[in-house]
Amino acid sequence: MAMPEERRELHDPLASSFPVSREGQMLFLIAIAFSTFQLLTAAHLWDLPSQIVRAAHVGFLCLLGLPLVAAVKREPKTVRALFWLLGLCGMAVAAYQWWEYKALIFRAGSPLLQDTVVGVVALAVLFVATWRIMGSALPIIAGLFLAYCLFGQYLPSPFVTRGYAFSQVIDHMAFGTEGIYGIPTYVSSSYIFLFILFGSFLERAGMIKLFTDVALGLVGGAKGGAAKVAVFSSGLMGTISGSGVANVVTTGQFTIPLMKRFGYRPEFAGGVEATSSMGGQIMPPVMGAVAFIMAETLNVAYAEVVTAALIPAILYFASVFWMVHLEAGKRNLLGLAKEDIPSAWGALKTGWYLILPLAVLVWLLFAGYTPLYAGTIGLALTALLILGAPLATRMPGLAIRIVFWIVIGLSAAAFFEYGIMPIVVAIAVLVVACAFLKGGRETLIAVRDALADGAKTALPVGIACAIVGIIVGTMTLTGVANTFGQFIVSVGATSLFLSLVLTMITCLILGMGIPTIPNYIITSSIAGPALLALGVPLIVSHMFVFYFGILADLTPPVALACFAAAPIAKAPGLRISFEAVKVALAGFVIPFMAVYTPALMLQDGGPLAAEIGYPLAVAYILVKACLAIGLWGAAAIGYLIGPMRWWQRLIAAAAAFTLIAALPLTDEIGFGLAVAAIALHLHTVRAERAGTPTPDTKRRATRPAE
Repeated sequence: MAMPEERRELHDPLASSFPVSREGQMLFLIAIAFSTFQLLTAAHLWDLPSQIVRAAHVGFLCLLGLPLVAAVKREPKTVRALFWLLGLCGMAVAAYQWWEYKALIFRAGSPLLQDTVVGVVALAVLFVATWRIMGSALPIIAGLFLAYCLFGQYLPSPFVTRGYAFSQVIDHMAFGTEGIYGIPTYVSSSYIFLFILFGSFLERAGMIKLFTDVALGLVGGAKGGAAKVAVFSSGLMGTISGSGVANVVTTGQFTIPLMKRFGYRPEFAGGVEATSSMGGQIMPPVMGAVAFIMAETLNVAYAEVVTAALIPAILYFASVFWMVHLEAGKRNLLGLAKEDIPSAWGALKTGWYLILPLAVLVWLLFAGYTPLYAGTIGLALTALLILGAPLATRMPGLAIRIVFWIVIGLSAAAFFEYGIMPIVVAIAVLVVACAFLKGGRETLIAVRDALADGAKTALPVGIACAIVGIIVGTMTLTGVANTFGQFIVSVGATSLFLSLVLTMITCLILGMGIPTIPNYIITSSIAGPALLALGVPLIVSHMFVFYFGILADLTPPVALACFAAAPIAKAPGLRISFEAVKVALAGFVIPFMAVYTPALMLQDGGPLAAEIGYPLAVAYILVKACLAIGLWGAAAIGYLIGPMRWWQRLIAAAAAFTLIAALPLTDEIGFGLAVAAIALHLHTVRAERAGTPTPDTKRRATRPAE
């Protein structure tokens, strides 16, 4: 049955994966049920054991994801029926875990035949769902690890295992908290899903427009303002979405054509958007959900992870901003006309209330509250604001509206004293009130669609977290991580730099086939302990692999974010990728600098902090990082305050490299080369502008015409 016209217009335009059919409506309802279940358990309105929540989470992922992909691809009815059956099997596994919960605890390690059968079904359905949703790379990698558990006893040393029974491997992977229901699934079923919904609600409320208008108002009129708007708005979007590809296809629809219209090359415009969007995953507070997994894995406060990420994230976006500024100078690209620039202050005056949930969320996270607690309050406050807005606009008089918002604020604040129930009551009252207003009914439809869109957005992240549990489970069962870790340590005994390069290459290769989250989990499990053994602080080592997992989405030949930008930019994805790598050079630089000087991530330790003290070490590394990034940008673009000669670019690149190396005398050499590069460039530009011939111009003048 086709949707009514009114519903078709109000239906989420981003949720085009829900077909306009009876099957699509059923999938839409499953998505809403999925989000509702996650909200009820997160808010402790429905208290269930963690194991059951994780199993139900994976069950919903299979039940929604498998039929949804088949419906989107418009496959034959028999194929769609098969995937419905597989999805129901995935949910049946969750039901079995729920029904047998206590019995499974008592017979842990000694599974019955029926447990092994259910475990095989769980793994098989998960592999199929991952293949359909994520592509072939991740299930193949996970399959190789699973095969290693089963057949590792036949391999040569040092990879040989003692051998494990089939039932033992299945029990380890499909039950308990070591396999597919491990820490990644726990984080996905609690923090990640909640923050995805948070972003979905804010986007529905108009956050994208607010961020874009603020970015346009602040930097739209500057030199090359179109590209600076892309960097600024994508950085802001990263604070709520944390999904690189999602940022590309949302903000990129506006920023890439805008950049092209103002003179930027299509491949450069796509590269800027891809680089800025991927940077959203390192921008606190959300950080692509990896921050939650990192905090859980390291057993540290979430605020500690965010603190470590803050300066590198600012430097990353500052460097991208610098690159587009240099490109604009090189090509003489001007800003937007005044009449095309909205007022940033006007946008904030109109949509200021949308910033409140984000501000409260950040404050709670840094105040030491758990991400689950902070996310629940942030999401509840967002719901109150969205549902209250249509009612407030219909109230006569400013005084009444102020009183109304004060009451809403008090109901939200009551959470700290009385728990979730005051907010639940307030939301219920607002829902009933909205149901009787024309604008309110449209708001309710938008909220409903945000629930469905959040569940759909969570599919790839949740599935990746579940199947990567097989890889982590293999490491805990066999200890294979020690083999690779010992290799890194042995290399690091002679050269830490070579160990870092080896780890970087591993992250980039893995990241070409799998998303950031599983890439981080795999590489941090293998390389994290090894880098720690080499003296690298634990958070810094985890941030190191996290950064290069993100940059893998910009690196040829796969470059997922760049190929997502290709149809918008109307340029080949590979050419966009090369431009993105150039724009993101700082992203390759910052992790290495942080390893040698942990103060860059506000971590104590390292020879510099021991020598001059922690505060001075932070100030010194900031100055050095900014100088290195500035020189990298000038060398890559070939422009500073004027076009740079090839030899000037070479000196600038050498200066930047030596500033990064942090070896004896390299800083002194780097600062010396930096002064030389800048001084020679200034002299050349001033001489050319004054009409005085330089050695280069003399040679060009005497060169015979071709």
